[in-house]
Amino acid sequence: MTTSTAIKPNTSSAYQQGIHPTAIIYDGAKIGEGTSVGPYSIIGPDVELGENCKIGPHVVIEGNTTLGDNCQVYQFASVGSAPQDMKWEGTNTRLEIGNHNVIREYATLQPGVEQFGGLTKVGDHNLFMACSHVGHDTFIGNHNIFVNSAALAGHIQVGDHCIVGGLAAVHQFARLGDHCFLGGGTMATMDIPPFCVAQGDRAGLVKINDVGLLRRGFSEGDVKKLQKLFMKLFKGDGVFKDRLEQCKEDYKDFAPAQKLFEFIESSERGVTQPRKK
Repeated sequence: MTTSTAIKPNTSSAYQQGIHPTAIIYDGAKIGEGTSVGPYSIIGPDVELGENCKIGPHVVIEGNTTLGDNCQVYQFASVGSAPQDMKWEGTNTRLEIGNHNVIREYATLQPGVEQFGGLTKVGDHNLFMACSHVGHDTFIGNHNIFVNSAALAGHIQVGDHCIVGGLAAVHQFARLGDHCFLGGGTMATMDIPPFCVAQGDRAGLVKINDVGLLRRGFSEGDVKKLQKLFMKLFKGDGVFKDRLEQCKEDYKDFAPAQKLFEFIESSERGVTQPRKK
């Protein structure tokens, strides 16, 4: 059995490039221009780091992992280690992380398992706060925030501009629509529609994420339209299916509504509803 050779880059040229003498960089690892690696960090043989990244001390990046440009990884984070899935058989599955991501202390991001495509993929401009977790075969878009100890089980799909509150957890195969907000401690077992706020155990829809939408450039008029749509669709009288058909007719020329309807109709797991009083 052969093993990869670890190299401690203690030469003056390596130190000038921002790689600390105590860091362990395995043969085969690729490190982009301007990227620094802090004390006692470990970069595995199949890892590729982009340009101008800052890898702090005591970080482990391993597996078949790529990290884009201008990312920052803080101390004690674990990126690319084996997925926490009994089906994983040691195959060379992948973790792909885009640009401008921040991964804070003790966060864990893990690759996919072969039976489901073998890929976990993260977009750009995401913040993973301390102790947050991204499980295997999860796909994450752009500009999302995962607050301290937020946990995504395997096979999650996250859109853009989502916020997952502290200690919140998302069940396997659930989806988070664009601009949704999960309050602290939320236990989401079904899909969370775009633009909505959800909270509680089990999660229930509360309202439209009006504050977040206004911050991201939505007009007050569009936010008010979404608020009225929310009340009609999720809290109106009659059967949900009938309310959905009526809302599709009433809001057929309103683009945000179309995104909401498409998300609902494509749901396989089911869509979260307001909690019953």
